[in-house]
Amino acid sequence: MKLSEQVKPISYLRAHAPEVIRKLGEDGQPVVITLHGEAKAVLQAQYEETQETLALLKVLALTNKEVQDGKVRPAAEAFARVRRRLATQP
Repeated sequence: MKLSEQVKPISYLRAHAPEVIRKLGEDGQPVVITLHGEAKAVLQAQYEETQETLALLKVLALTNKEVQDGKVRPAAEAFARVRRRLATQP
């Protein structure tokens, strides 16, 4: 479906909220809400999934930065450190 078909004025949302919510749940396509012809909000399904994906992307970006900065260890060394820590815990 085209994004242009998913752009609705706030007046449409007020008049058709149950229909918009039902359709959002069915097809998962975000709905852009406009106010005075300007996009002001986006309604989306699966908000938690989107937030989890963003969190994973942030972790990947931080990891890539650490690799670029040379803050890495060989896997064998990292596992050896973990094993030592585990061995010293009560």
